Amino acid sequence: MKEMKVQRIENGTVIDHISAGKALYIAQLLHLAESSLFVIGSNLQSSKLGKKDIIKIENYQLSEAEKQSIALISPSASFTEIKNYNVVNKAQAVIPELIMELIVCPNHNCITNKEIMSSCFKMNPRNMTLQCAYCEKKYTIDEVTFKKLL
Repeated sequence: MKEMKVQRIENGTVIDHISAGKALYIAQLLHLAESSLFVIGSNLQSSKLGKKDIIKIENYQLSEAEKQSIALISPSASFTEIKNYNVVNKAQAVIPELIMELIVCPNHNCITNKEIMSSCFKMNPRNMTLQCAYCEKKYTIDEVTFKKLL
């Protein structure tokens, strides 16, 4: 018999299949503690991943920018929209080829850190590296900082 370890939500979003240990980082990125009722399950058993994290957020819909940021942090993530305890939409994370305005370039000499302009990174999904379109330096996801999501 399956035991439910995390309670169902009436309306909101479930971010499932998050790489183990990444849920707290995602919760911080989304600023959930500031305004949302949410539950985090960490290191849960998963037949797909071995271990996974999950976030359930009451009365909250993710923006496309938030989904892109989560996809970069945890490419295995899935997003489920819930209304009246029913699934109304489910989607897998999609790693974008171009990431606009979501990341701060770590290169202090990059033009994006000296001028008022949007950052732009190209994603290489084979080795999960990001290349700044302006200074052309390459970084891993762990080396970059995400801009505050609104």
